Amino acid sequence: MSPARRAGARERARTGPSAWLAAPALAFFAVFALIPLVGVVVLSFMSWDGLGTPAWIGPDNWGRILTDPTTQRAFGLTLVLTAASWLVQFPVSLLLGVFMAGQQRYRAVLSVLYFLPLLFSAAAIGIAYKALLDPNFGLGRAFGADWLNQDWLGNPSLAMPTLLFVVSWSFIPFHSLLYQGAVRQIPVQMYEAARIDGAGRVASFLHITLPQVRNTIITSSTLMIVGSLTYFDLIFVMTGGGPGDATRILPLDMYLRGFRSYDMGGASVVGVLLVVVGLTVSLALNRLGGGANAASRLEGA
Repeated sequence: MSPARRAGARERARTGPSAWLAAPALAFFAVFALIPLVGVVVLSFMSWDGLGTPAWIGPDNWGRILTDPTTQRAFGLTLVLTAASWLVQFPVSLLLGVFMAGQQRYRAVLSVLYFLPLLFSAAAIGIAYKALLDPNFGLGRAFGADWLNQDWLGNPSLAMPTLLFVVSWSFIPFHSLLYQGAVRQIPVQMYEAARIDGAGRVASFLHITLPQVRNTIITSSTLMIVGSLTYFDLIFVMTGGGPGDATRILPLDMYLRGFRSYDMGGASVVGVLLVVVGLTVSLALNRLGGGANAASRLEGA
């Protein structure tokens, strides 16, 4: 190979594949994401009932929605659900992922059981839990457990914690799978060296496992938090936003405004708010994780 061709090969290896390889994906993203998003932004400045001709009203929609007590409450509930969901899912997913990364056969059997919720759709899970938690015909009646005979979804003080439990049960297996794969990529020699130095399981977890799965923690947390901003189907099936507005989070508020109140302009405002909050959280977590060009710590992967 001539020196010029070798230099060209080294340059290609250094700069990576051509940017043109991303063109089909970018075109797909533009058609199915960017263009509809621009349409929603434009619609947020209009008054439209979904049938007639949209009328431009400027920023009036934004002022009306941002000062609406229902939307303000929905925004607060969304923040509470997002924070609580992360606080529950993150530690449980991490510990389950570390546990399932072991090579023992019984752990593989338990892993299959843990992953079962991933096989069911959100609508099926919502219908099943709605039946199981029914105070008249649910688990409480079946097993004679009086403490289960509560109106879990009809009591405003119990509805949101119940939804948090069901949401966590549904999504923890996915994040556990992420952590399982990350832990299995950690070189075994690191744990062997730690044992030689006298480190126990807790010390190895804190000083080896956690630093090595740092990037996975950032990725998983991003998916958890941004995903919490899009919960709709499960909550819609189980409570429909009730009782009252006790579980009416922003995605549900957007749906109810658009398809129940025929206020497409107001629903578009809520949709834009969700996009802005999601992008802000994603960029903040990306910055926290060291950016997209963060080097992998997994030298042995």
